[in-house]
Amino acid sequence: MRFTRLVTIGSRRQFSSSASRRKINKICDSAQDAIKDMKSSTTLLVGGFGFSGVPNSLINALRDRSELNDFTVVSNNAGMPGAGLGQLLETKQISKMIASFIGENKVFEKMYITGELALELTPQGTIAEKCAAGAAGVPAFYTPAGYGTIVQTGELPVRYNSDGTIALMSKPKETRTFNGKAYVMEESIFGDYAFVKVHKADRMGNCQFRKAQNNFNEAMGKNAKITLVESDEIVEVGEIAPEDIHLQGIYVSKVIKSTEGKKIEKTTFRKRPEELKEAAAAGSTNRERIIKRAAKEFTDGMHVNLGIGMPLAAPAFVDPGIEVILQSENGILGMGPYPYPGEEDPDLINPGKETVTLNQGASLFGSHESFGMIRAGRIDLTMLGALQVGMYGDLANFMLPGKVKGIGGAMDLVANPTKTKVVVTMVSSGGTKIRKLLTISQDHVDKKGNPKILKQCTFPLTGQRCVSRIITELAVFDVDFTEGLTLIEIAEGTTVDEVKAKTEAPFKVADDLKKML
Repeated sequence: MRFTRLVTIGSRRQFSSSASRRKINKICDSAQDAIKDMKSSTTLLVGGFGFSGVPNSLINALRDRSELNDFTVVSNNAGMPGAGLGQLLETKQISKMIASFIGENKVFEKMYITGELALELTPQGTIAEKCAAGAAGVPAFYTPAGYGTIVQTGELPVRYNSDGTIALMSKPKETRTFNGKAYVMEESIFGDYAFVKVHKADRMGNCQFRKAQNNFNEAMGKNAKITLVESDEIVEVGEIAPEDIHLQGIYVSKVIKSTEGKKIEKTTFRKRPEELKEAAAAGSTNRERIIKRAAKEFTDGMHVNLGIGMPLAAPAFVDPGIEVILQSENGILGMGPYPYPGEEDPDLINPGKETVTLNQGASLFGSHESFGMIRAGRIDLTMLGALQVGMYGDLANFMLPGKVKGIGGAMDLVANPTKTKVVVTMVSSGGTKIRKLLTISQDHVDKKGNPKILKQCTFPLTGQRCVSRIITELAVFDVDFTEGLTLIEIAEGTTVDEVKAKTEAPFKVADDLKKML
C-alpha cells in the first residue's frame, strides 16, 4: 500500500506517493477480540430499541467475561431476561443503569427494588440528548422535559436497601427560565465504551444504519472514548457512498461482523380497516367511541405522534381524504401501518416494539433528532394515555404508587414550550407552530370507581399544564391552563349530572354542548 506525503518542489507543494505505510484496518476477528482490553468500573453506552439495533454479539462476549463487572450502563432499557442486556443483569456485571424504562423485565425490576442495582430513571429524550451533547463536547444543557416532576425535584429513588427502604435518592436539578419558560439543567453523559449495531461497516470504521436501526446507536457511537461496532455486513472502503455514512470512522475504534441473528419482540400484522374497526368495536363500545372521537382530531397535513394502545388505532377511522404524517420517537417520520405476513422487518418497529412499515416519503434518523423535533414543537398533535389529569391540564401517566415501569418518552412529548391560546392550542416559543396534546382515558373513572379527572393529580406528574383536551367514554373536555375545564361534548345516553358525579374537578358546560360522534 502506498501513501502520499507532502513535498516541496520549488515554491510549490504537492503530494507524493513514494512512501508506504500500514493500511488502516479496524476490523477484529471476533467480539471476544474486540472487548479484550475493556476494563471494569466504567461507563458503557449500549444502543438499541426493543430488539432493533441491539449489539448482541458484543453483549454476549461481555457476558462471557464475568470478571469484567461494576459497569454503569446507559441504554433505553435493559433488554429482557435471557436476552440482550438482561443477561448482564443476571450475571451481576451491571451495578447501575441509566435508563428510561423498566418495562416487563422482572429481573430488572426485582434487582432495583431489592437494592442489587442502582437506577437513574431518565426521560428517553433526555438520555438521547445527554449522549448527543456529550458527543459534541457540551457538558450540560437545558431541557423543558421533566420540569415540575419528580425527575426535577429529586424524588426518584436511585437505590433501595434490601429491606425496601430508600438508600439513595436522586438529586434536585438546577432550573432556569428562558423567554418565560422554565427548563431543567441536565448534565451530559460521557461514555468510556459504546456498543453499537450498524448495517454496513468498512475497515476504516465508516458505518451505515438500516431503516430504524439507528435509534440510540448514532449518538452513543459518537460519544464514547472507545466505540465498538457490530455490523451486519463488512464491506470494502468506498462501497458505502459518502452521503450514506451515518457514523464516521473518526468515532469508531473496532469493528466486528455480527454473529447473532435478528429477532422481533412483537410481530404484529396488518388488518384491513374494516377488521380494525370490528376489533375496536368488539373490545368495548366505550373503546370504539373513544377511538372514533379521537380520529376527528386529525386534519390534513398534520405531523402526529401517537402513543401505544388506543391512539395507534385512531388512524383507521380517519377520512381517506386526510393525509397525516406519523412520527415515532425511535427515529421514523412517515410511519406506515403494520406489515402483511412475510413483510415484517426486525429493523422497523414502532414505540410499542411492534413491526411496522414505511409510507412513501418517509425519512429515518436517530432518537436524538426525533426528540429534538418533539421538543421544538414540530409535532402538531400528540395523543397519549392518562392515569390522571388535573383541572388545569397537569398529566400523570407513567407511575402508580409503589409501581415503577418507567418514564419512556412521555415527558418529552408534553414538554413543548407553550402559550395558552384558544384552549386547545399549545404554541411553541417561536409562536409559529400550533400543537395539541390530547389524553385518551378508556374509562372516566378507575376500577374502584374513583375519578381520573381531578382538581389536582395525586400520582407523580408527567408534565404540568400541558393537556389541551380530554376524551373519555362519557365526554370531551377542553382544558384552559388558567380557567380549567369546559365540557364540550357528551356521549349519547349520558347526562351532565352523570359526568359531574364521576368528575372530581369542577367544570363549565359549553353553551353549544354537542353529542359525541
